[in-house]
Amino acid sequence: MINLKRTAALFFMLMTFCLTHAQEAPITKASFDNINLAYPGLEKVNKLFTEAKYDDAAKELLTYYRNRKNIKHPDFNVGDEARFRGKDIGKANQEKADNALLHKFQPHKGYGFFDYGKDIDWDYWPIKDNEIRWQLHRVTWWQSMGMAYRVSGDEKYAKEWVFQFRDWEKKNYLGRSKGNDSIAWRPLEVSERIQSFPGTFNLFVVSPNFTPAFLLEFLNSFNKQTAYIPKHYSKEGNHLLFEAQRVLSAGAFFPEFKQAEEWRKSGIEILNREIKLQVFADGVQWELSPTYHVGCIEIFTKAYNSAKMAGVEKEFPESYIKTIEKMVYVTANISFPDYNYPMFGDTWVVDKKVRIKQFSSWSKMFPQDGLIEYYATEGASGKLPDYLSNAFPNGGFYTFRNGWDNKATILVLKAGPPAEFHAQPDNGTFELWVKGRNFTPDSGCYIYSGDAEVTKMRNWFRQTRVHSTLTLDNQNMVITKAEQKKWKTSKNLDILTYTNPSYTSLNHERSVLFINEKYFIIIDKAIGKATGNLGVHFQLKEDSKPVYDKANNRVYTTYADGNNLLIQSLNSDKVILNEEEGKVSYSYAKETARPAFAFEKPKNDDKTQQFISVVYPYDGNNAPEISIKPNTGNDFEKGNIDLSIIVDGKKSDLKASLND
Repeated sequence: MINLKRTAALFFMLMTFCLTHAQEAPITKASFDNINLAYPGLEKVNKLFTEAKYDDAAKELLTYYRNRKNIKHPDFNVGDEARFRGKDIGKANQEKADNALLHKFQPHKGYGFFDYGKDIDWDYWPIKDNEIRWQLHRVTWWQSMGMAYRVSGDEKYAKEWVFQFRDWEKKNYLGRSKGNDSIAWRPLEVSERIQSFPGTFNLFVVSPNFTPAFLLEFLNSFNKQTAYIPKHYSKEGNHLLFEAQRVLSAGAFFPEFKQAEEWRKSGIEILNREIKLQVFADGVQWELSPTYHVGCIEIFTKAYNSAKMAGVEKEFPESYIKTIEKMVYVTANISFPDYNYPMFGDTWVVDKKVRIKQFSSWSKMFPQDGLIEYYATEGASGKLPDYLSNAFPNGGFYTFRNGWDNKATILVLKAGPPAEFHAQPDNGTFELWVKGRNFTPDSGCYIYSGDAEVTKMRNWFRQTRVHSTLTLDNQNMVITKAEQKKWKTSKNLDILTYTNPSYTSLNHERSVLFINEKYFIIIDKAIGKATGNLGVHFQLKEDSKPVYDKANNRVYTTYADGNNLLIQSLNSDKVILNEEEGKVSYSYAKETARPAFAFEKPKNDDKTQQFISVVYPYDGNNAPEISIKPNTGNDFEKGNIDLSIIVDGKKSDLKASLND
């Protein structure tokens, strides 16, 4: 009986092996066309190839890759399987891996899993968001399957991955159709694949399901996909950066390819050129979206590290490294103590652990930079700069702060030049952090692109009126091209003044005064011939439960912990306080209702109209009584400020010039 069971088990294993390998293409001379067999370490492969022993050459090539130690992947390497065995890969990765066995894929983290069928339907588009069908072809769950294989040793993951790799190749070949090429072969998606494939390769290469024949299938597919990108580079923007970095990395990770050196040179040439074009002199990336700013830092650093692995890092000049450091410095300066930054443009909140990990890697690259080390170690070491508030005028990011820790008051405002796709028409918008709370999170973006319904949802979050700035008739800004008129910091007063040609025949001039490192006066001017209804908009955190005191044109939060905020109009002319629809999106395809309001008044002629608002953080449950009294030297029109500010009966004087 025991022998019968053993015989049956052996028969089953044999049948499984035969069925698994029956579909494998024969190994021929042409299978090696893309490999540089003269590459050091491939001598045995080359000898067998020269003798026309192609099967044996393929086996030897697989042995070479299973023992290759000189090329290091940043996360997954051959030889460290035992170190990962039995470890936890995280709930999300395990769920992706196990669902993938059932052909239930999660193309985009903003959505759940979709069933693509036993016979995988790579054309399935369950929700008409373009990102779902694009990102499906990034096959991100393959690396999760590889991680599950590494920690468990269960061949079901390897076997299924090989099947899915071949299935994708069979059903999504280049030239199948114009529509499929525009999705599966969009250069960004191709670059995403070639970036993840080396790590996935290392995770699975030790598997018996990773056969010599499959190795050559994999390598030839990788070669085809990488070679495709330089001929189809995106025209500009972060897509081009991603593609160039990944082509460079492909050449560094697989130097055995004949085109490896060509790929490395292509990537380096583009990145050296584009870092000068896409990053302003102050270190801000031109899309003015903090998420994509950090994404570009990662691109530039990954490219440099790949070049180091290939021994060609000197192809990047010193200015390239200095620019990366500037970009990291921008990130540190616009970050809040929870390691998030404002959700300007297409930006979402991030996990603190992820950001600390990034700062840690950047700190290794710039070990002498005290501020980067401070963020990398959560303040345990490093050195804070000798300033608090700071400006990046080329990119238009301005930070007012009275400290760097969780108790600080920090306001980050955006007033920049025209920007690329991921920016929004929102110059003047800001986020305010006080003692551990972000009181005024920006709206975010919710979603990217798709059919008319999806685009409508995206456009709601892009509206100027859902940002903390000035509008005319609640319309979107026509132009975002802010010009800084003044930036000055001092112990008790920081001042920013800028002008933006927001609408036809209407300029918006905003001045922000940070007074005594405690509160803010915002002065908005609408200058020009245009007429219509003016509004200065504000949005609050979703749980703030504000009181709308319309009789006194003020709104204040009611947090039980006493950490609260008052926003009040100090205009002497008639201004109306109106509640508005408010929403915020902290993560993709998820939205939350939140309080929003505007101070409004008409503009009936070519005279300049102005709004004076106080943004006042306070402790306690009773909002302070605030008023202002213009003194003799006060002239708002000329930008000369001479005011007495009365807070709960206590008077202080404010003198400043907004324009020089």
